[in-house]
Amino acid sequence: IETQAGDVSAYIPTNVISITDGQIFLGTDMFYSGIRPAVDVGLSVSRVGGSAQTKAMKQVAGQLRLDLAQYRELAAFAQFGSDLDAATKAQLDRGERLTEMLKQGQYEPMSVAEMVINLYAGTKGYLA
Repeated sequence: IETQAGDVSAYIPTNVISITDGQIFLGTDMFYSGIRPAVDVGLSVSRVGGSAQTKAMKQVAGQLRLDLAQYRELAAFAQFGSDLDAATKAQLDRGERLTEMLKQGQYEPMSVAEMVINLYAGTKGYLA
């Protein structure tokens, strides 16, 4: 369903959320900034969750979710200041690389094995 101004707390979105096994929330701001698929992991929920994932995917996805959440929080604060220390700059750079890694072209599916390898490389710092 489409929300009004991204408000998922309205009557219809709340009811749909309560009767489904989860939802994927697509963010328009992410979409227009070139992130596709524009999945907002902070608002997306799955009741099935890890039980629908392979063991390898579970192992890499948890760390990725944490890394991206920290990056987005840090990026939100960093936009207000230009005096960033080296560690903060490195974490922002890593978050940008992880975000770029997740971008996927239309009609360009990836196998689970490819996804796991890419996610492992990204979360372990092997991306240049």
